[in-house]
Amino acid sequence: MTLPSLHKHELLQREYGQSTFTLVQQLAGIEDRDERTRRAQQIVQLIFRIQPALRDQPDSQAKVWNHVFEMADGELDVDAPFTLAAQVNLGPPQRLAYPAKGPKFRAYGQAVEQLVAQALTLEDATEREQATIIIGRTMKFLYRSHNKENAKDLTIIKHLRELSGGELALDPDRVQNENLFEFVTTGGRPAPFIVPQPRQERDGGGNRRSGGGGNSGGGNRRDKQRRGGRKNRNEPQQPPQ
Repeated sequence: MTLPSLHKHELLQREYGQSTFTLVQQLAGIEDRDERTRRAQQIVQLIFRIQPALRDQPDSQAKVWNHVFEMADGELDVDAPFTLAAQVNLGPPQRLAYPAKGPKFRAYGQAVEQLVAQALTLEDATEREQATIIIGRTMKFLYRSHNKENAKDLTIIKHLRELSGGELALDPDRVQNENLFEFVTTGGRPAPFIVPQPRQERDGGGNRRSGGGGNSGGGNRRDKQRRGGRKNRNEPQQPPQ
């Protein structure tokens, strides 16, 4: 058995189990063709019982029959309802190359470095400037999300120069005056950066706890007065003597 075939057998064993694989391997020892066909049909039905989700897949019957054919080493002489053929040999999986180094700035990631590399390929000065502004705007947004604080435009411009080797540069005064690194809202103003606030604690009744004590005491007194007034109104009046 070749290495690719052994690899496919391992995958099919994990898919259908060792017991099913053993039953398929035993089909070759059955001399009677009709009996061998009946056993193969029973194995296919067993596979659908073990994995009922296969019935919802397109061409599930042909898929399972061909898998049985693979587990039988491609030598299954039965009356199958489908033409049995070996699966396409894709070979063993290839190991993916692990990145040799991480991004220069963790807040931006490798995606920003790829954008910078694409911007450097632009020959038109106007297009390169627009791309630089968009990248700087994205960097400022990512800086806020990663560090939970706002970033100065000068910091973003400095990081842009470092990532591009000094080829992507913008005028700091223009960036600050025109808010080029801010996401502009519908009103024409830059969207404010909202710092996450701590959640307010709640008491046992589900009400927010108030910071001051004066309002709480006043509210309790008013509640007592209301309850006292309702109690007096509900009491029956005595007839005059």
